[in-house]
Amino acid sequence: MNNTFSIRAAFGIVVVSILSAFLVGGVVLGIGLSNPDSPQKFYTFISFIIGQGFMLVPLLWFLKSRNEPIFQRLRLNPIASQTVGMTALLSIGLIVLSDELDRIVQLFVPAPEYILDLDGLLRPESFAGFILLFFAVAVIAPLGEELLFRGFLQQFLEKHWKDVTRAILVTALFFALIHMNPYWFVQIYILGIMLGFLSWKTGSVLPPLILHGMNNSFAMIFSFSEYGDENLYLWSGHVAPWILIIAVGFFVYGFRNINSLKVRL
Repeated sequence: MNNTFSIRAAFGIVVVSILSAFLVGGVVLGIGLSNPDSPQKFYTFISFIIGQGFMLVPLLWFLKSRNEPIFQRLRLNPIASQTVGMTALLSIGLIVLSDELDRIVQLFVPAPEYILDLDGLLRPESFAGFILLFFAVAVIAPLGEELLFRGFLQQFLEKHWKDVTRAILVTALFFALIHMNPYWFVQIYILGIMLGFLSWKTGSVLPPLILHGMNNSFAMIFSFSEYGDENLYLWSGHVAPWILIIAVGFFVYGFRNINSLKVRL
């Protein structure tokens, strides 16, 4: 695939796409909150869905206006069922290990107030609210972000720089920065690197989409679930050792199988 536009244009369309998501989402939220009697959390979730969905509009317009092959430019390639299974195993292992990393970090650096406030702001008050939030967090957000970052930007940088490692690291850095969350920056950056690896190794945006969707789903469940200090998953406030062992096994097995794939050019 030959690049037919500059690196400045590639980064520019990514920035425009992100800003458009914030702008459109903010307008929808503002309209909803202008009425004090309106269900505020409902409009919060709807604004997130519409904003994240609109993220792809500038990108698709850009590609269409240049007669670019959209599926090719966004790495929308099919994958084998075995790759789906290995990605799911890797994802489960990585998510559990990341959860334990968060718990260790919080021993030394407690979560700041804005993290706790955000948890309360997004906590759904009804089953319908939960479904809306789940759709926004686990489906719409991963879809838009993966097509934009791994499908479009990283693939472009791989071809432009001819340096896969640099392309993955820079895309992951940009991905972490746009989340504007200093407390979770390292975790998001590590996730971005793994997402980039999956996209490059499989030649498809579908494996990182699976990991991203599963990560957001589990994060939402962990945030809104009330756990005691002792249960099958937790042991003294940390992930139980037997769960960690299983998670390491899942991650290593999934990673080895995916890493053995021949890179799709």
